Amino acid sequence: MLTRFGYGLASWFRRKLVDPLNLILRRGTEPKQLAFSFALGICLGLFPICGVTVFLCGIAIAVLGSLCHAPTVMLANFIATPIEFSLMIPFLRFGEFVTGGPHFPLSSDAFKKVLTGEASWDVLQSIFHAVCSQFLHIFIHIHLFPVHYPHLHPKVCLDPSGMSDKSCVCS
Repeated sequence: MLTRFGYGLASWFRRKLVDPLNLILRRGTEPKQLAFSFALGICLGLFPICGVTVFLCGIAIAVLGSLCHAPTVMLANFIATPIEFSLMIPFLRFGEFVTGGPHFPLSSDAFKKVLTGEASWDVLQSIFHAVCSQFLHIFIHIHLFPVHYPHLHPKVCLDPSGMSDKSCVCS
């Protein structure tokens, strides 16, 4: 029984993740575009509201157009889903800490109140805290990325003639 379950899980993993990734890689998309698309899908896939990530990825694909590879963005979003679920409570608690909001109790009774509609304001407030936490996390990473990884952050330099801006790594 256990070997049949293991085989089914390996088959599912191959069918849902490995085969689509191989198909994407064989189509000849540029590596830089694939990396950007995968990073975009993971970043949007970690948004702390369930179900919204698909719409965020769709909006990003529509706005960016040919700059990103749509199947890679969606595959990365799919891969990020378990990570999103595992980070829900830390984002919620960090958002409560940052905003100074009340503690939202996570218990079976709280789940019952959510299902019956008695805790609607508390749920909205906890979602707000989780989203604030996510935006603060993004803000911190955007501003600390050049400090921690200066060799990966390109700076804008002028070419010797001074006629146009070029992106280059300056010392």
